[in-house]
Amino acid sequence: MLRILDILEQVRRIELRANRLVNDTMVGAYLSFFRGRGLDFEELREYIPGDDVRDIDWNVTYRLGRPFVKKFREERELGVVLAVDISASSQFGSQGLTKREFAVEVAATLAFSAAKSCDKAGLLLFTDRTELFLPPRKGRRHLLRIIREMLAFQAHHAGTDIPSALGFLNHALPRRSLVFLFTDFLHSFENETRNSVSRRDMVQEIGLTNARHDLVCVHLCDPREQNMPDAGLLTLEDIETGELVELDSARGSVRDQYARFNASRLATLDRALRRAGVDTLRLNITEPYAQVLQHFFEHRRWR
Repeated sequence: MLRILDILEQVRRIELRANRLVNDTMVGAYLSFFRGRGLDFEELREYIPGDDVRDIDWNVTYRLGRPFVKKFREERELGVVLAVDISASSQFGSQGLTKREFAVEVAATLAFSAAKSCDKAGLLLFTDRTELFLPPRKGRRHLLRIIREMLAFQAHHAGTDIPSALGFLNHALPRRSLVFLFTDFLHSFENETRNSVSRRDMVQEIGLTNARHDLVCVHLCDPREQNMPDAGLLTLEDIETGELVELDSARGSVRDQYARFNASRLATLDRALRRAGVDTLRLNITEPYAQVLQHFFEHRRWR
């Protein structure tokens, strides 16, 4: 009972914080390149000079002997899907919040931004499997369920499989949507998966998803993953694989090698994401994010 009350209190706190951020800074900032491009067939009518010839229905024109054009109604609603990595590495956090808790705060802000613009919000929680999928819907109750699941859902697996998660969304979403992928990319280039879909190349799947939808990669970073403190002898464990590594962090050469390795990893990741043509937002989980989000999406609109 205490656990349920604690979760409900967290949901309420996040709702209040997200609404405040949306009202203060985020209204309209998240808009997709695809806003307003969804088209639903509405009617068929005779051609009028000035109509776009690309709208001519040639089959009907041939049958009736005079030109007819198809008219479409613009679909203004946008589906916003929050794809959140809840693998074991998401439980790490060196200063207060874990990566998963930080992702919940950011994702909730984006979900309430969508609601403010009368758009639908959906959720995908994934590890190396699809753990939970909530299709995009409207309504406060649905938004609160999204927050509750992000906070409380217990993952059944520990690993990470980004291509499999994106492949699932490409099949599950019938319309173009704005997809936010929340992950730390720590296992981006490892091929430790078991099924044919997830063996697909990550960069290839990201590019495919970005072509079908509007994909934004939200890269969650903890500063401890990039720079090692001087803490003497350490035993480090890969929380997803269980692999152990012992090292002496008191040695400057060890710390330098650790920093170089992670700098190289980030540079490789950046090149791969640029090659995929996807927008990437890197967030430090120990720093405020509202202004960073606002500037990122303002830059997208200008571009």
